[in-house]
Amino acid sequence: MLTRHTALPDPRVWRLALVLIMALLLTGCGVNNIPTYDEQVKSAWGQVENQYQRRADLVPNLVETVKGFARQEQETLTAVVEARAKATSIQIDAESLDDPEKMRQFEQAQQQLTGALSRLMAVSERYPDLKSNQNFLTLQSQLEGTENRIAVARRDFITAVERYNTEIRTFPGRLWHSILYSDMPLRETFEATTENADQAPQVEFE
Repeated sequence: MLTRHTALPDPRVWRLALVLIMALLLTGCGVNNIPTYDEQVKSAWGQVENQYQRRADLVPNLVETVKGFARQEQETLTAVVEARAKATSIQIDAESLDDPEKMRQFEQAQQQLTGALSRLMAVSERYPDLKSNQNFLTLQSQLEGTENRIAVARRDFITAVERYNTEIRTFPGRLWHSILYSDMPLRETFEATTENADQAPQVEFE
């Protein structure tokens, strides 16, 4: 008696069928979350860069104003100029957001500029005429506002990165990541390297 052998379907067909079934079952259950959250991360990073650039743009006028009243503070003025140059030389595009070394270099450069500006503000306390100069007061107010905007932009970026990273680590995002978005890595974020690093520096006068 002859036994008829039925050929089994190709395993690849089974895998494809399984993927299609899962896609049908999970349609509308977060399939677009990962790219959406990734775009939000990039957008939030753009705001961080915008605010840091806004601060950098204030520095030349601030330095020139202080120089007009306190030329003898050349060391402090030079430190601010050099810190600004270093901070603006390090740029991070969307493709570099997952590079921890670049993020660390960027953060260190911005912290150096923050420190230099804080020292410049402390020096200005010695010069009453400078403290009452309208141009200086305007620049000081703009700097304070920018530091606050930087703190908000950093917070929003950290939140966006946390949402994105959580999505690709948890179900069903983890499933979609393995099937459709495996080329999208975890994103780096800011790390608090100093106490209260998530708060805006205090640059106002007593």
